[in-house]
Amino acid sequence: MSGAWVTVAARVRPFTERELRLNASCIVHMSGACTTITNPKQTKEAPKSFTFDYSYWSHGSSGSPGFVSQRRVYEELGCQLLLHALDGYNVSVLAYGQSGAGKSYTMVGRQGPGPPATGLGPEPDPDPEQGLVPQLCDDLFARINEGRSPDLSYSVEVSYMEIYCERVRDLLAVGRGPLRVREHPALGPYVEGLSKPLAASAQDIGRLLACGNRTRTVAATNLNEVSSRSHAVLTIVLTQRRHDPLTDLYTERVSKICLVDLAGSERADSSGSTGTRLKVRGSGINRLYPTAQSDPLLLPLLHFPPPPSIPSSPPYPHPLCPSS
Repeated sequence: MSGAWVTVAARVRPFTERELRLNASCIVHMSGACTTITNPKQTKEAPKSFTFDYSYWSHGSSGSPGFVSQRRVYEELGCQLLLHALDGYNVSVLAYGQSGAGKSYTMVGRQGPGPPATGLGPEPDPDPEQGLVPQLCDDLFARINEGRSPDLSYSVEVSYMEIYCERVRDLLAVGRGPLRVREHPALGPYVEGLSKPLAASAQDIGRLLACGNRTRTVAATNLNEVSSRSHAVLTIVLTQRRHDPLTDLYTERVSKICLVDLAGSERADSSGSTGTRLKVRGSGINRLYPTAQSDPLLLPLLHFPPPPSIPSSPPYPHPLCPSS
């Protein structure tokens, strides 16, 4: 990943209960960075091979040979992103695939009945089901606590929004209507009025993430009973303020970490999407990419607002998403 602008990883998940009931067979094979797909309907057709930066085999049980855990995904992708962010660069992760492909599991972690679990916070033993987002947040605040000094301070702002049916909604402000997208002359597009509460710990981000996930648009499809039907963008703005005792001057380094969980990209006939849900089906979602091709950071930059004034008050949880 060092020196690369874009890194692409493919991951294969275990079978779902529905696929097990249907006696599905795995048509994907991985070797190193190469992913090979066979067509079960055309047995004479040669397998198609694709080479990515990483090919993660997570099919089967965690103890099976070659199985790639959540922790390894974070160590090979998330750690480098965090180091770049601490160096002052903007970084992004986009999870892309059809409904039920494991996007939300890779980004957030295991989701059971009720509100999605975030897994954030100190535990005696690290949760093996933690996704990239909670592991990154835990690592971020661990590094902040290690690096804090009388001449170096940090602040962390969080925003969480969804894009559904071409409308932008603040997931941290319950009951608010669609937000307007504005154009800043220097910084480009941003979302006006998006909530940006401060976070003092990974637990604060966990509460905000859980609050936002409860209001995110989901629906049942043929491929996933709780399919995410919107694009969700979690942005962490890290500000490092350093004081030079020799000159008595202050400098600021601001970086943004965008974690994007895209809606399912499947075809409408395979997912059973109809009506309003059809507006965010695969063909509509895939139209984002020709536009983003000219600017790979277009979607994450969508809600980068102008730099806010740094408040002097201590970090606080969002008033609309209480911890209780």
